[in-house]
Amino acid sequence: MSKPQAGHGREVSEETRAAIREGVRGVVSRFDDEYWLKRDDDGAFPREFHRAMAEAGWLGITMPEEYGGAGLGVTEAAIMMHEVASHGGGMAATSSVHINLFGPHPIVVHATPEQKASWIPDLVAGKAQCCFGFTEPDAGLNTTRIRTFAEKVPGGYRVRGQKVWTSTAQVANKIMLLTRTTKYEDCKRPTDGITIFYTDLDRSKIEVQRIPKMGRKAVDSNAIFIEDLFIPDEHRIGAEGKGFSYILDSLNPERVLIAVEAIGIGQDALRRATKYARERVVFDRPIGQNQGIQHPLAERWAYLESAWLMAMKAAELYDAGKPCGAEANAAKLLGARAGYEACERAVFTLGGFGYAKEYHVERLFREVMVTRIAPITEQLILSFIAEKVLDLPKSY
Repeated sequence: MSKPQAGHGREVSEETRAAIREGVRGVVSRFDDEYWLKRDDDGAFPREFHRAMAEAGWLGITMPEEYGGAGLGVTEAAIMMHEVASHGGGMAATSSVHINLFGPHPIVVHATPEQKASWIPDLVAGKAQCCFGFTEPDAGLNTTRIRTFAEKVPGGYRVRGQKVWTSTAQVANKIMLLTRTTKYEDCKRPTDGITIFYTDLDRSKIEVQRIPKMGRKAVDSNAIFIEDLFIPDEHRIGAEGKGFSYILDSLNPERVLIAVEAIGIGQDALRRATKYARERVVFDRPIGQNQGIQHPLAERWAYLESAWLMAMKAAELYDAGKPCGAEANAAKLLGARAGYEACERAVFTLGGFGYAKEYHVERLFREVMVTRIAPITEQLILSFIAEKVLDLPKSY
């Protein structure tokens, strides 16, 4: 069996991948259910967990080696994030580190050597926490319709606008910001005129309002309002007006990571449900002896394993430099559904206790929900596959 290629053209052995899983497990297993239950209650960012992952070097798994990273590929990042997701932390655990893996990809690919040397080591060390100002209330997934505008001025840009669902803005000290530098109506193509910046999160010019939400309470989501923010020229990534193409580099890896995170959460919930089904005795027999209990659980196992195979296929295609859009989107669709359905079944298996916080499956159910919604909806995934794979007319 040939060994897969890493993102930088290196072979990565199965022994290395096993060591990644074991090493990550050694960190995440130090943070038990009670730790994550407390973060779900108080909403505090899991700083201890984030620091432990940074100190162990895991925040730089995909970053270039010359800047302190490991230089590995999406496959290895997926293995890492699957392990992070599998030990009770849900999306609170994964989201606290996930953002470091491919969110800063425009820096890695398009920044100048000076910018990379200045920015990447702090991201790897966990000293820089970056939030991402991409989504806007009126644009949604139609990124070309963003309105946040960066006006060119001597030495830099003046920015005004609004973003929504900006994760970690309560704790971040950096922001990667997607703006228009040319108005939509003045561009030849909708994707023209979009520019990316990586700059300080200046709270005197950026108002951050937390959004109360269903799950992942420990990793905040926010609406942000930007008024007269000055960004110097040297904080622009790449060429002005070419930012849309830069963010495309990270879309497929993000879909793969979300998929394996949902799968890991689902497998965590499934383990809890099967343990309960073995131990819970009703009418003088364990409930797991009843086919009405065991068949749905067995089915969830099959779907989780199938989704994992699709995610690994997409990751290895990406790392080999081959097209993987259909596979990455399918992995996100299947992984999120499989994870969600496993968590739902876990709640039903525990019955009344599944509704109780003490048993954690209700928390995992809430945590996994977001994977079906973000970063792309199931409907857009199916539209993409229909058009690009099945050669059907574009429907939107």
